[in-house]
Amino acid sequence: MLIHPDRLFPAEPTIRAVARRLYTTVQDLPIVSPHGHTDPRWYAENEPFPDPATLFVIPDHYIFRMLYSQGVRLEELGIPTRDGYPVERDPRVIWRRFAAHYHLFRGTPTRMWLDHTFATLFGFTERLSSKTADDYFDRIDAALRMPEFRPRALFDRFRIKAIATTESPLDPLRYHEVIRQSGWEGRVITAYRPDPVIDPDFEGFRQNLVRFGEITGCDTLTWDGYLEAHRKRRAFFREYGATSTDHGHPTAQTADLSRAEAEALFSKVSSVEVGADEAELFRAQMLTEMAAMSLEDGMVMQIHPGSSRNHNQALFSRFGRDMGADIPTRTDYVKALKPLLDRFGNERDLTLIVFTLDETSYSRELAPLAGHYPALKLGPAWWFFDAPEGMRRFRELTTETAGFYNTVGFNDDTRAYLSIPARHDMARRIDCAFLADLVTTHRLDEDEAHEVAHDLAYRLAKEAYKL
Repeated sequence: MLIHPDRLFPAEPTIRAVARRLYTTVQDLPIVSPHGHTDPRWYAENEPFPDPATLFVIPDHYIFRMLYSQGVRLEELGIPTRDGYPVERDPRVIWRRFAAHYHLFRGTPTRMWLDHTFATLFGFTERLSSKTADDYFDRIDAALRMPEFRPRALFDRFRIKAIATTESPLDPLRYHEVIRQSGWEGRVITAYRPDPVIDPDFEGFRQNLVRFGEITGCDTLTWDGYLEAHRKRRAFFREYGATSTDHGHPTAQTADLSRAEAEALFSKVSSVEVGADEAELFRAQMLTEMAAMSLEDGMVMQIHPGSSRNHNQALFSRFGRDMGADIPTRTDYVKALKPLLDRFGNERDLTLIVFTLDETSYSRELAPLAGHYPALKLGPAWWFFDAPEGMRRFRELTTETAGFYNTVGFNDDTRAYLSIPARHDMARRIDCAFLADLVTTHRLDEDEAHEVAHDLAYRLAKEAYKL
């Protein structure tokens, strides 16, 4: 078998038996996917996926970052360059190159997701390798041409209750409009990601502000007009189902400047290049402003700090953003979030979900903060930690202080559509294994564990994101 039925369950028989019982009650629950990066065009046009390489390899930084680390050039994997430099165009050649390096993923969560997908969707029982590459390619390619492998059919097959894409305020949401006009009942919503018009270090920031004004009809070179433009776009996004905003800042720093100070700072960042300290202060102020707007309009606010994004300057210059070079940094939350929490942390009507790439902050900072402030919740998985070990450590380090109910279930931060069921299955297995340990050490009754397993797999995410 390509995947074992007891994968990720404890080896000890008694604990494993409890984990199995818990898992059977949650394995087929609907999927709530409130934060992700799948392409809304897939659901709008409902066209067949083109080929295995274009579906699995080219868009997935989990895959190509590993191959790149072992000397495979991104051009050899068909990753398009900014300057139009020729790259490999033959999908079979790309797939064979991927298959020849599949051993690099041994022991990684990516390997588990891929094997799960290959086994459950395409019926493979033999591992991907150079030997099986062409068989894999042909069988997957043939399947992708069938109606049951089109995006909307897979949406139903995966039992997706709701899925959120993520768009910039500058995005017209054209594909979301196509989905709405089509009459299809699948719930695909957007999420408001304002980084291009909030982060002074974002490429084209000042040009983005001008475009922001053109779209909204607001004078986005004045502080009041700029804030009004955000309110208008947030309202527009809510028309297409948005229930959340998402903020990918380098740190969790927040600020609460006076109106005069904020206005003066905006006047500067909107007109000239500013230094690192002023850029950081503006991002910090805007997190607090976004929290104020969330309290007004009810949108859930997500913060994804602690990533040194596009760390590989050569790759960024040649290929652009999101090339697998977002590297975790040490992150402070206690001092950084205090200005925002001083103003809004006690608000029961605000939901602020904080993610991290810095595991050292789980028990030291995040769990105590979430275990105290009504507004604050913890998002348990993001990129490096949507892995079995990371998921387990999250539960071990946060439950003692924050409990289960100051977290928001599992969030799959994915661009790879076909891996969504595999990621949720992994999270459900890890949570059931953790709960089984609590049951067998007599810290939790099994009837309670069944309730918690259901909450972690489904209810908490659905309720936290107002879905």
